[in-house]
Amino acid sequence: MKSTFKKIVLATAMAALPFMAASPASAEGERYVLVSHAPDSDSWWNTIKNGLALACKQMEVECEYRNPPTGDLADMARIIEQVAASNPDGIITTLADPDVLSPAIKAAVDSGIDVIIINSGTPEQAREVGALMYVGQPEYDAGYAAGLRAKGDGVTSFLCVNHYISSPSSTQRCQGFADGLGVPLGDQMIDSGQDPAEIKNRVLAYLNAHPDTDAILTLGPTSADPTIQALEENGMAGDIYFGTFDLGEEIVKAIKAGIIQWGIDQQPFLQAYLPVIVLANYDRFGVLPGNNINSGPGFVTKDGLAMVEKYAGEYR
Repeated sequence: MKSTFKKIVLATAMAALPFMAASPASAEGERYVLVSHAPDSDSWWNTIKNGLALACKQMEVECEYRNPPTGDLADMARIIEQVAASNPDGIITTLADPDVLSPAIKAAVDSGIDVIIINSGTPEQAREVGALMYVGQPEYDAGYAAGLRAKGDGVTSFLCVNHYISSPSSTQRCQGFADGLGVPLGDQMIDSGQDPAEIKNRVLAYLNAHPDTDAILTLGPTSADPTIQALEENGMAGDIYFGTFDLGEEIVKAIKAGIIQWGIDQQPFLQAYLPVIVLANYDRFGVLPGNNINSGPGFVTKDGLAMVEKYAGEYR
């Protein structure tokens, strides 16, 4: 897979070679597979799929999306092993739990397959598994930035609705938020599960038991959408400080209505789109960006919704 020349390019990548997002010189039949940790029920990943599809069409390469149907990370590790055995030109994958996923990713790298880490994990963890680069949003840093913002707005206590608690990166969002506020996380994070009705009921139960809660933090549409319903049901919609990770159709509507103060945009479209461009140009011309790419965090508020509202759930 990797030529000697490509190994030399990788070793000197930190010299910050210019990024070439050129049109393909020819359709060379490259095949790339994106493996995510997302369960089938998580619609947020549709934007990732759209970014993958567009980049693959533009670069004239073959692409495939794989994921564990229930979000089970052990299942995801097996999928990575299966994909590596099929000998693709590159693997684009998340690193939701390094302890579970690193062995499979390292084995793929050792077999000569180029890997780019996206979405979860950190640039440091991407280097540890031998990946070419990282494209995503460091989750703790994003949570910390959100916590600082909320602290400036007077928040001192909160509820973090964690719908994917088995993923360490999700907990890092809640922990970063608590650290940004300067308060212990403690029992302010709940395991909500992924069933919308159960999420709504658990949010209602928490707020009923903790009436002095200042704010709510959700981790994406899976937890945000039922939380919006919970607040509308108990009369707190628009009266409690509410921030969320990620965007989606209902989140955008809630920001517009003043129910959600801000959404953290990690630009998932870029997390799938850019790795395909990078891998294709690396395979064809030996060029590689010298740095990792942070696709977020960016805060989307009511004042900047026009473009986001138009493409929410599709490209944003």
